[in-house]
Amino acid sequence: MSRPHSVSIAIVGTGFSGLGAASTLLREGHTDVLLLERSSAIGGTWRDNTYPGAACDIASHLYSFSFALNPEWSHHYARQPEIRAYLERFAREEGLIERTWVDAGVEEARWQDGRWTLLLADGRSVSARYVVFAVGGLKDPRFPSLPGLDRFEGPVLHSARWQSDADLTGRVGVIGTGASAIQLVPELAKQASQLTVFQRTPPWVSQRGDAPISEADKERYRRQPWRMRLRRAKIYARQELRYPLLFGAARGVGGRIAAWWMGKSLRAQVADPELQTTLTPRYEVGCKRVLLSDDWYPTLCEDHVHVEPSSIEEVLPHGVRLAGGAEVPLDALVCCTGFAVDEPLGTMRVLGTEGRALTDFWGGRPRGYLGMTVPGFPNSFMLLGPNTALGHNSVVVMIEAQLRYVRKAIAYAEQERVTLDVEPAALDAFVRAVNRAHEGQVWTSGCASWYLNAERENFTIWPGSTMSYIARTWHFDPSVYRKAALP
Repeated sequence: MSRPHSVSIAIVGTGFSGLGAASTLLREGHTDVLLLERSSAIGGTWRDNTYPGAACDIASHLYSFSFALNPEWSHHYARQPEIRAYLERFAREEGLIERTWVDAGVEEARWQDGRWTLLLADGRSVSARYVVFAVGGLKDPRFPSLPGLDRFEGPVLHSARWQSDADLTGRVGVIGTGASAIQLVPELAKQASQLTVFQRTPPWVSQRGDAPISEADKERYRRQPWRMRLRRAKIYARQELRYPLLFGAARGVGGRIAAWWMGKSLRAQVADPELQTTLTPRYEVGCKRVLLSDDWYPTLCEDHVHVEPSSIEEVLPHGVRLAGGAEVPLDALVCCTGFAVDEPLGTMRVLGTEGRALTDFWGGRPRGYLGMTVPGFPNSFMLLGPNTALGHNSVVVMIEAQLRYVRKAIAYAEQERVTLDVEPAALDAFVRAVNRAHEGQVWTSGCASWYLNAERENFTIWPGSTMSYIARTWHFDPSVYRKAALP
């Protein structure tokens, strides 16, 4: 093997986390930074999810970096092409394109002799003092485990790996009613002759209230950036208020009010009592992510759209067989079944001190101190790692909190000329605190969700407000890290 390309900091991934990390570190004076991207272009989630209707459910001015506000958003809730264009423009303006290797998927990261060696799929390797894993949780699609799925003779699509040339004009079945389905189904209904939505559990749905942003407002944002910052602050405060109302101290009252309000909206849009019953959730508001849509219920009321609550027993070559024995003929299947969130770093092999694999250390519960660092894996940081996802606010807020922590950690390590390896006791105490905070929370109130593992431990969601996480990560505490002098 040829000699590794040597850098100070390697960043794996070029979505919001990776690009934000590179920009932050460059601004701090770390010029020897390399981004590694497994795809042929940057953009992460917003590069991969190109299904019709793909958009963000956090308002545009909050779903962007606080240090790179965008006055040009066309809608209050940005669509996928616009978010991707924002990231590409940000990367160009921050000088990140020339620091990025595309088609550079990392197959293995190994800690050895005080440095990380990253082995790429194409045979190249990179040596780095620090590695930032910024691959995100929404990257590898999870297909449903259904007998016969591989024998279906029509196109089988996943929302995260869209095929724009697939014929979806005939009888189309959609598996799932989560965040991607709620955006995709109204678009599919415009072209499919018959659309069947296979619903396991109905979601709580709130009106999105989307609208174009006027040219006059955009011009004001361009001339007076403080107006954008004020708008962002208002959106943030509104979203942050959802935590105590739906998940925190006022959960009981807030949840009942939210359920009444969303139930009223459902009944106003769906006249058929039987369909109303089918679409009404039987779990607490917030146990699964509350979804936003202005056209979900109207679409499900269309004559050629059918909601099927019976579970699929088997996929047939030209349709599916339901649990009761009925068969539904189909020409195409679309899977809106989410991602492999229980594998935070995907299929990448990460080997720490003494060659121990990170997956072995985790077992069935991914965990990290503050969601970022793991004992035995020195000088490495995960962004949006375990227990740092959100159900109420923008993950960009969490990313920025983590970027602040990472730059302080690296600055300390550089100044002291040491490697940093978090103490096992610090991780154990953090996980215990997280578990205690999750006890009795709405996420453990009985529904099945991707937030929980097989033991019903919540390894994905931060059990508090974003302000509480910002406070926890505001200062870097070197006392919870083991230090070793650089070789």
